[in-house]
Amino acid sequence: MQISFTLNGRPTTVDVEPATLVADLLREQLNLTGTHIGCDTSQCGACVVHLDGIPVKSCTLLAPALDGATLLTIEGLQGAPGSNRMHPMQEAFREHHGLQCGFCTPGMLMTAVALATEKPDLTEADVRHGLEGNICRCTGYQNIVISVISGAAAMNAAKGE
Repeated sequence: MQISFTLNGRPTTVDVEPATLVADLLREQLNLTGTHIGCDTSQCGACVVHLDGIPVKSCTLLAPALDGATLLTIEGLQGAPGSNRMHPMQEAFREHHGLQCGFCTPGMLMTAVALATEKPDLTEADVRHGLEGNICRCTGYQNIVISVISGAAAMNAAKGE
């Protein structure tokens, strides 16, 4: 079947089998490999993308659900238009060492951006609760929590500019 959707701000039309998972479509057909597959069971959060602004786990979402929708992946996350800078959340993760091996980072970032968009003044408890569906096997989460709080503050400040 053919589906049409907006992918990272660009109109996209692809032919897919109805049982194709979004994660597989992104990685195998569209060559967008930033979305990682860590579990295939919706447990780890490495595959989080934004579907119509809502964070979803792409390893359990069928591609036909994209038809007519807007999808944002880690490749589409960016700083201010024309700035050639990283997204404020990405900068916060870099600044506060919110990653080690980086495997979980795309999903963590996508979840963190959604959290900060929903509630700009995040507390540590908000972040810990909001990241419950994302697993990091390397860090102790403390630097991730610090990064998300800092990134949320930077996102909030950028809105005022």
